[in-house]
Amino acid sequence: MFDGMQKRVVSMWFPRLASDRVLRIRQISGPFALTLKEHNANRLYCLNETAERQGLYRGMSFSDARAFCPDLISATARPDLEARFLASLRRWAMRWCPWVGIEGNDGLVLDITGSAHLFGGEAEMLDIMRSRLIHTGLSVRIGLGDTRGAAWARAHYGEGAALADLPVAALRLDEGTVTGLKRMGLRTIGQLSDTPRAPLARRFGSELLMRLDQALGAQPEQICPVVEPPHYGVRLSLPEPIGLEADVMAAIARLLERLCNKLAKQQAGARVLCLTLRRVDAAAQDVELRLARPMRNARSILSLFQRGVTDVDAGFGIDQIRLEAVQVESLPARQITHIGTRNPDRRDDLISRIGTRIGLENVHRFLPADSHIPERAFIIAPAAYSQPESGWVSLHPRPVLIFPPEPIVATGNRPPTHFRWRRTELTTGRTTGPERIAPEWWLDDPNWHRGLRDYWRVETRQGRRLWMFYTPQNPGWFVQGEFA
Repeated sequence: MFDGMQKRVVSMWFPRLASDRVLRIRQISGPFALTLKEHNANRLYCLNETAERQGLYRGMSFSDARAFCPDLISATARPDLEARFLASLRRWAMRWCPWVGIEGNDGLVLDITGSAHLFGGEAEMLDIMRSRLIHTGLSVRIGLGDTRGAAWARAHYGEGAALADLPVAALRLDEGTVTGLKRMGLRTIGQLSDTPRAPLARRFGSELLMRLDQALGAQPEQICPVVEPPHYGVRLSLPEPIGLEADVMAAIARLLERLCNKLAKQQAGARVLCLTLRRVDAAAQDVELRLARPMRNARSILSLFQRGVTDVDAGFGIDQIRLEAVQVESLPARQITHIGTRNPDRRDDLISRIGTRIGLENVHRFLPADSHIPERAFIIAPAAYSQPESGWVSLHPRPVLIFPPEPIVATGNRPPTHFRWRRTELTTGRTTGPERIAPEWWLDDPNWHRGLRDYWRVETRQGRRLWMFYTPQNPGWFVQGEFA
């Protein structure tokens, strides 16, 4: 479409992006700076114009800054929030052209080829950009050029200057290269372009010439727009308010079909869903659904919403329903074969159903742990956020129920013939053992202060199958578990 048309690029530089973001919310008339800890020292990260006029600068020690400017107001920098803010500015800039990329951590680059005439020309477009950004409280410098490098150079070193008159630092070079060029007497881009290339390449490497060619247009440089992540949200506005549970569930079913189709196209599944029901009085109620596995089957998910919808107060009616998958995981398609009929997802679906009643985080499973001590040989983890282990390795059987050791009265190093446990007289029928277990000497466990343990499986004539141990170093008998 644009074959033969001269490429035009706009570079937006926000020199005070971090401080402007904070000052848009918190108005401060005096000197203000954001600080960031670097190499165990608190330094100025970004500051407003008032602070710069008082001699403060980026990278300055915060203690020195307070000595120079006692009235300095400071706050801690949040680079993560600044990145999100810059991403929102990128989305805003897409009103000017579809090709918008992020330049570093404080700039944007726009390919406005073929779109300037929609706003009255390039000059008018830049004026509108600048006025709208300044109106929102942002400091901005805008450069225009035939290449990305030229636009960046004008935004940072002179908006209306000729490219040849700009300093060599405008070529996006590192400080060492800029210093070396100045020592050779090469201070502007024009002087650099008139210098023989071979000596420059031998001394400074190929990156210098690449940056020069990119700025002059001899070497192309692409503008890569950021790919928007898929949004998994659907909404339904109702012509008439509804309040019956059956009507709400029918509306949710329609939304789930649309949402699951979106998920299927991206081969993804929802782990957390948020249902928002807006009433006619503008109040809204949320129903959150957490799943034990990523799902995109509308029919299976719909039944899990039933309990949450039942507890909703519809008031005078619901006129809008919104459904969003707020946490999504990969769910690729699986090959269906004729071998095997077991459904590995049934367990996770059961966990999801139980979780809707008691909370997904309250459903636990046992997982093996790397320890030969019986009470440390397992951990308890949330079932929805862990995978079952098939590698339970034990040379000797372990009881289903393990509890703290309970002493019994007995003598000798073999299980007693008769003993009393939990107010019950028991008679030994059959025994298996012993299995000697030594304590973990590298851990200080008061439960193992008696030393070695010789474990026995004891089947009593009364039907109890106990797990007992004897401590030979400090003689005594204990019951620690019971087999099913």
